[in-house]
Amino acid sequence: MRPLTPPPQALLDVAARQEGLVTTGQCEAAGMSADRLVRMVRQGRWVRLSTGVYDTDPVPVDDRDRDDLFDHRRRYLAWSGLLAFGPTAVAVGQAALALHAIQGLPVRITPEVMLPGGSGRGSRDGVTVRQFDPRLPTELVLGRRVAPVLHALAQAVPALDRRHAVALLDNAVHSGRISRAEVEVAHDLARGRRGVERTHPWWRLVDGRAESPLETWARLECIDAGIPPDDLQREIFASDGRFLGRGDLLWRLPDGRWFLLEMDGTAAHSTPEALYADRARQNALVTEGDVVVRRATAAELQVPGRLGDETARRLHGAGWRADLPHTDSA
Repeated sequence: MRPLTPPPQALLDVAARQEGLVTTGQCEAAGMSADRLVRMVRQGRWVRLSTGVYDTDPVPVDDRDRDDLFDHRRRYLAWSGLLAFGPTAVAVGQAALALHAIQGLPVRITPEVMLPGGSGRGSRDGVTVRQFDPRLPTELVLGRRVAPVLHALAQAVPALDRRHAVALLDNAVHSGRISRAEVEVAHDLARGRRGVERTHPWWRLVDGRAESPLETWARLECIDAGIPPDDLQREIFASDGRFLGRGDLLWRLPDGRWFLLEMDGTAAHSTPEALYADRARQNALVTEGDVVVRRATAAELQVPGRLGDETARRLHGAGWRADLPHTDSA
């Protein structure tokens, strides 16, 4: 059997923009014959994902060696929905948020699209087709139509749990994709959607200062434990005015010190250089900033309530009480 020549570079460029996915039509446009496409699949070089959609990477998406694996998987699913339903499909809900790079989505999302004339009855291949709304504005993302962040949040939040919903809203505000005032606009857009009733208290929990979903989840745990933080993302300085660092979640203790809860994300804190920098920063905060530091990881959020309850015990042991005035004496 003669070896296959590489696919056309133009097609590989298209695949790179679409998380490795291509359509039959894109293959034809790049000069790749139907026979050659069939051979690529038979030889295990490509994988047929759904009708007319092919994955150019034979490694299963869950097993790929990528630093951005979770984000890649979400974008991959979003693209799978768009490509499966053709050029008129519009990415909505969670799929739109994945393509907008809004952080805080579940590890696995449901591809959602809206089609002109779509009624929701044409869902297939794991892709949900939503009722078409002719009033929905759209934006171009890598050449495809996608619901704007504001509308995608209104579509997605009613179908999510509290911690993912608030994390998405927090990140959308923090990244500047929507303003704090537009959170209420998104809330109003969500009214009337299935499942929205249980979400009404969640919209008031949006703050926008969290730099990662982990920080939002930790804040929610602390709120539930009766210890809402006194401040977020506060800068700490030495007595001589030198900047020592910024705390994620902070409480003012009765003796004037700050109690800091620092959330360590896997990627940002896992390299030797990052660990050394974190240790040096923590030492400076403790010795020069008169600060108590508690560091936590994502693993501590896997058991609901554990991080909040443990932090509450530490704070109460240090004399913090919710009914005490938490004045800023720094």
